[in-house]
Amino acid sequence: MATADISVKDPHLPPLHRVGDLIAPKAPHDIASAGLEEGALTDMAVKLAFTVARLTTEWVAKKLHFSMPLVQAVLEQVCRDGMLEETMQTSAGRSHYRITQRGREYGARALEACGYIGPAPVSMEAYAAMLRWQFTNTPQVKPEHVTAALSSLVLSPKAMQLAGLAVSSGRSLFVYGPPGNGKSSLGRQIHAAMSGDYWIPYTISVGNSIIRLFDDLCHQRVDVPNERGTIDPRWVRIRRPLVIVGGELTLDLLDLMYSPTLRYYEAPPHLKANGGVFLVDDFGRERVSPDQLLNRFITPMEYQIDYFTLQTGQKIQLPLRHVLIIATNLSPEKVTDPAFLRRMGYRIFLGPPTPEEYTKIFQQYAQRQGAAVAPEAIDGLLQRYQAQNRELRACEPRDLIERARDICRFHGRPFELTPKVLDLAWTGYFGNQ
Repeated sequence: MATADISVKDPHLPPLHRVGDLIAPKAPHDIASAGLEEGALTDMAVKLAFTVARLTTEWVAKKLHFSMPLVQAVLEQVCRDGMLEETMQTSAGRSHYRITQRGREYGARALEACGYIGPAPVSMEAYAAMLRWQFTNTPQVKPEHVTAALSSLVLSPKAMQLAGLAVSSGRSLFVYGPPGNGKSSLGRQIHAAMSGDYWIPYTISVGNSIIRLFDDLCHQRVDVPNERGTIDPRWVRIRRPLVIVGGELTLDLLDLMYSPTLRYYEAPPHLKANGGVFLVDDFGRERVSPDQLLNRFITPMEYQIDYFTLQTGQKIQLPLRHVLIIATNLSPEKVTDPAFLRRMGYRIFLGPPTPEEYTKIFQQYAQRQGAAVAPEAIDGLLQRYQAQNRELRACEPRDLIERARDICRFHGRPFELTPKVLDLAWTGYFGNQ
């Protein structure tokens, strides 16, 4: 995003500045410029102080992801309010503190309302504005990016082009066909065509409610030097995410998930996928009906926003722009209707490979595994498929080669794909027929 425009006048966009080749959120130096409701930052400091006997300026800054000027301003305010007292000053702006009795009483009440202690949030409005700005300045996906991302798959030129159109346009993609022909692999690997990194906050605040957004299981952190402390540490830079859900998906998982014990919210998986790919794998096998899930996706797909509900009943609206990929083994008629399919951006049918495609898949995977394969060995496999009236599947060259590896390792022999080894691999994989 080195060439991105930072002069956009969005009233909610956090201040941005250049750090080398990056454009980053600028660290706030006082409570007002943090962009949160009055008392939000001091509440977090008191809750943190409630958990320990002593605390220091540096420790608070590290735990709450405050810049040093901001943590100094917050701690001074808490001391003026009588909830902390300074016990020792080690240098200018560096002090030791302890909580007062008034602070303990206040901290206990604050923790009852919201149990979250961690990186300080940014406002919902700042998060939404930052997303809109990044969506506008995201690098374009080009054909060469798609070709590189899908190079390990054997796809028709048309299928590759359609997948590329989906990610470059940000539209959705419906991939269907019999099992074992690369639908999930296409959904996972097309993500690599999306270049550029994103800034997201660790947490979002909506009034007194906290929503945890950053997730180590979904997001891959990008290390950014912040030696001078000029970048707002409440934001983390990530690779464009890939979030995959399957049969565990329910309607509840697509809304904010509130923890009564911790008393804060966890963002749903499709919100964590913002700016990247949200892959619904094995669609139609979930514990809720396909129609219910599809209806849940209609508004985000059409308007690129989604609505969420807090425990109080308050509804909030957030931008939602990711590439939704739905992969299913079932026919479209069984899992959806024409009205929904019209709203899908693109559709790809991945059927059984031809003998030529099967051979290419086999040879490519064998080469990547460092095993030579004689043409007559593959010809023998194709003849067995035909003799047993068995449909070719794109996943089976990999599966047979892996079983051949097991056989060679078991017998202490070099890894080789001879007709004899493949014959045993075939029997172990398909059984006798």
